[in-house]
Amino acid sequence: MRIFFTGGSGKAGHHVAPALAAQGHQVTNADVTPLGHPDVQDLRVDLTDAGETWSAMAGLASMDELDLPEKPAYDAVVHFAAIPAILVASDAATYATNVLTTYHVLEAATRLGIPKVVFASSETTYGICFAQGERRPLYLPVDEEHPTVPEDSYAMAKVSNEVTARSFQARAGTDVYGLRINNVIEPHEYAELFPDFLEDPSLRRRNVFGYIDTRDLALMVERCLATDGLGYQVFNVANADMSVAATTEEVREQFYGGVELRRDLGRDETFYSIAKARELLGYEPQHSWRDVLDDPGRA
Repeated sequence: MRIFFTGGSGKAGHHVAPALAAQGHQVTNADVTPLGHPDVQDLRVDLTDAGETWSAMAGLASMDELDLPEKPAYDAVVHFAAIPAILVASDAATYATNVLTTYHVLEAATRLGIPKVVFASSETTYGICFAQGERRPLYLPVDEEHPTVPEDSYAMAKVSNEVTARSFQARAGTDVYGLRINNVIEPHEYAELFPDFLEDPSLRRRNVFGYIDTRDLALMVERCLATDGLGYQVFNVANADMSVAATTEEVREQFYGGVELRRDLGRDETFYSIAKARELLGYEPQHSWRDVLDDPGRA
């Protein structure tokens, strides 16, 4: 596939874009900062500018395409570009940037007739991650039907983007899939961060004790690109296990007393339900922190 990938130089993107290229896809990284990967074409694009966004998405991806009889169209857009969290920029700038860039990407993609858009939403939409004070889920496991009522600028923008995406999909009739991505973890971060998480599970309560390995995030995007005909959908994206050594029952007792449990959970099963992605996309994460670190709970 010929893929227009926004934000390929970010924490998640710089893993996912090359992974897609390794699968044989032609990937253009639209970002203000180049990725510099030999298998990914860099294109400097300011996505806050509607004209730049449209021009880039409608244009050539590489010099090699000059030798073709006519310019090919993109087969898919993967939109990861964003201010990545609160407290990186002002709240107003975070909201405005993340909403406007997503609008421009979706408008250009649907008007140009690109048949698939996969965009990064967030775990923060559920209102827990960046809440002021303590906030718990309304029920467990947290699935895509859980209310999304955040109070922070980043998550508000993500909820707005989901509404915008659904509206553009209704207009165009194409496939638009939103990914409510859990806390992104790079492979080297297991050794750096997870010993503290295993020692103190409370460090992970804002992420509903979940995480997503960048390699499994790439797998999720691949499954979205390979699965057609679902219209507008949102999917939770996480690894199959929790990011702590405590069992689900132990975490429930300590942090989620009185929270409704809607189904039985496995010993280490994530509270951030990925059942929908498994069912509709055939997504099955392949990695775990347990591949790198010893699980003291199983010693």
